[in-house]
Amino acid sequence: MSEPLLSIGPFQGITDAPFRNVFKRHFGGIDKYYTPFFTGIHKEEHAKNLQGEEIDPRFNDVETLTPQILSTDAEEILRFAKQCQQLGYKEINLNMGCPFPRVANKKRGCGLLPYPDKVEAMLDRVFEEIDIKFSVKCRLGYFSPEEIDAIIPIFNKFPLSELIIHPRIGKQLYKGEADVERFAALIPYINAPLVYNGDIVSVESFVRTCNAVQPVNSFMLGRGLLANPFLAEDIKSSVIARPRNDAKRQTERLHNYVLDLYEDRLRHAGGSPKVLGRMKELWSYLMYSFDEPQDIWRKIKKINALKDYEETVETVFQSHALRIIT
Repeated sequence: MSEPLLSIGPFQGITDAPFRNVFKRHFGGIDKYYTPFFTGIHKEEHAKNLQGEEIDPRFNDVETLTPQILSTDAEEILRFAKQCQQLGYKEINLNMGCPFPRVANKKRGCGLLPYPDKVEAMLDRVFEEIDIKFSVKCRLGYFSPEEIDAIIPIFNKFPLSELIIHPRIGKQLYKGEADVERFAALIPYINAPLVYNGDIVSVESFVRTCNAVQPVNSFMLGRGLLANPFLAEDIKSSVIARPRNDAKRQTERLHNYVLDLYEDRLRHAGGSPKVLGRMKELWSYLMYSFDEPQDIWRKIKKINALKDYEETVETVFQSHALRIIT
């Protein structure tokens, strides 16, 4: 098995620039990052939401970061592409996978998948002018996993830099299991380089999925990586037989990561307690790195003060053992 290309999927409220930069300082294994989606790119030049740290090259590595947009407006996508290119980015990604009703009900994200004519008209216009790599992240459909069958011939008309497929439908949200068999059945019919996304939560599940979707060798990690930040390292170590840290060293690394991220967010927020919301979002996944995760979550979710958060985190690392997820 050759070493896989691993990326981390975008999560609104979690995988922003501070998260990405801190994660890269503490963990390896990830080859590519994506921003959480941008939207509302209304101005021809210098849209306000493209001027902050989230996309500023001074705070991001443009060689490994792909900005993502949520839109059904070809002109907006082209404005986004132009401004990202001016900032030095090599690729943008279109979100056709977001399953949340507030998005999908507006025929955006995966809510666009039942409308192949709209997809084709949008991409026809985009590829008339775009001068930067363009990739798509999508699901099998919104209402039905067969919806993608009408979309694939449209994707095949265009030189997509990659197609990331999460093999669920939008109505599932994240319930049930990702349909790996359905993904595998689609492989021969897709021209673009394929990336698999969904339910990779351990080295064991990676190996099982990898075997099922050959020759695909690019994988996007999501909730599994938030729950276990060592996952990408462990996957690559399993392929090329790198030695693994012992439990004590892993605990130290995880502790330093959590402290570093908190302190970085606190600096960005000027010491505001609003950072607690984002840290809680992360802990809703990270709790699964420890034994007794629900006990940890009960302690974390009720916190409303910075001092209480700091004390609780120290208690978690002193009182709970790290789970070794294989």
